[in-house]
Amino acid sequence: MAKKIAMIGAGSVVFCKTLMSDILATPALADSQFALMSRTEPKLKRMEAFARRMIQENGLKATVWSTLDRGAAIKDADFVVVMIQVGGTEAFGIDYHVPLKYGVDQCIGDSLGPGGVFRGLRSTPVLTDIARDMERLARPGAVMLQYANPMAANCLALGRATNVPFVGLCHGVQTTLDLIAGYCRVPKDEIRYVCGGINHMDWFLKLEHNGRDLYPQLRELFEKPEYYKNEKVRGEVFRHFGYFMTESTGHLSEYVPWFRKNRKALDLYCDEPAFGGESGAYYHYSKALEAKYANHDPLEFEDAKITRRSCEYCSYIMEAIVTGKPFGFMGNVPNRGYITNLPDGACVEVPTFADATGLHPTVIGDLPPQLAAACQSNINVQTLAAIAGLSGDTEAIVHAVAMDPLTSAVCTLKEIRDMCSEMLEAQRAWLPQFAGKTIRPTPTISIPADCQPVDVPLDPALAIAKRFGELIQRKTD
Repeated sequence: MAKKIAMIGAGSVVFCKTLMSDILATPALADSQFALMSRTEPKLKRMEAFARRMIQENGLKATVWSTLDRGAAIKDADFVVVMIQVGGTEAFGIDYHVPLKYGVDQCIGDSLGPGGVFRGLRSTPVLTDIARDMERLARPGAVMLQYANPMAANCLALGRATNVPFVGLCHGVQTTLDLIAGYCRVPKDEIRYVCGGINHMDWFLKLEHNGRDLYPQLRELFEKPEYYKNEKVRGEVFRHFGYFMTESTGHLSEYVPWFRKNRKALDLYCDEPAFGGESGAYYHYSKALEAKYANHDPLEFEDAKITRRSCEYCSYIMEAIVTGKPFGFMGNVPNRGYITNLPDGACVEVPTFADATGLHPTVIGDLPPQLAAACQSNINVQTLAAIAGLSGDTEAIVHAVAMDPLTSAVCTLKEIRDMCSEMLEAQRAWLPQFAGKTIRPTPTISIPADCQPVDVPLDPALAIAKRFGELIQRKTD
């Protein structure tokens, strides 16, 4: 029986085209019914027209139609693919420009930091509504394949809000394997690895080629300037933490406090153009694409011939569920004991298998403690962002951004609160859960020059410590 596949956010013409091409290149799925849904009709119709051309020119039996009605797209669906970006480049511009005014310089701004938090706040109500539509309308056991960033915060929120089977998908592991294979001069498909962590901070715990540990060679290469230069931030974290991770310099520089907090750090580690660390690289790229295709269809002259599948996991997972042939991949799922030194319910990225019975994450156990600590610093932000997005609690917005490693290295708490308030007011159109709510201001307290602290009783231990401090100060003076 032909499967129905709902593509939610199909106005994302390039990404939707890639995933549909992959699915149509899969024999077990080549007769599928595609229901394309988006809130932007011109882009949606362009994608529908190109999909029809793909089906016709490749002689396939698939069918495709488009709708602005999400419920109609999801009704009786076997798979729901989510690739939404709520607010588009307009909201993305706020995510980048307002934090920059407060000194928070983001390269990508879609996963962590103020930009990632607010993108998550915009996505949360839409994702939970999609899940509820699936509960009511989709076929029993229908699976959500979730691509929207911020991946970890979105999946954490979904895990709290729904029992719909879902997995978050990213290509960080696949593309990092390309880099490792190139550096070590070995075929990518011959590398055996085990990864564990969180999205955009997943770690290669084992890395082998024909039984040979690749780590000694990789460590040696990263001590050479010509290799280190390509990935300064990732290389530096590798040198100090001992394990290579799955996200590029531009992304990783935002998730930790050491590389973007001041001009000295930016000039030293983030001086490569575009996604090598440049300020606003992803926002500027998105704006350039938007301008380039403002007046014509980007798919108009695109070749509709299907040759082979991309590295995206989506079609392989669907194939495994439909045929029963197991497929292993890295999936983003709620932690249910899969990584034992990260919190239960946090979104973790672990080896996962798909087959006819569904999705099966595997147990990694404990991460090395330094890796777990790095992941936990991001999970704190993701958890608070999910709480804010689901509950509409404005104080949780402030708490999430305040715990962000980069923001906390740059801003005071008062500055963070003011920044969050400014971003909330600018993005109200996409944040219905905060309707009628504001972020409580905290005025600066002025301390007069002659102000003396209140004299309060101290317990004996504190009194002795205070007296000892006074004696030391007198001796110093």
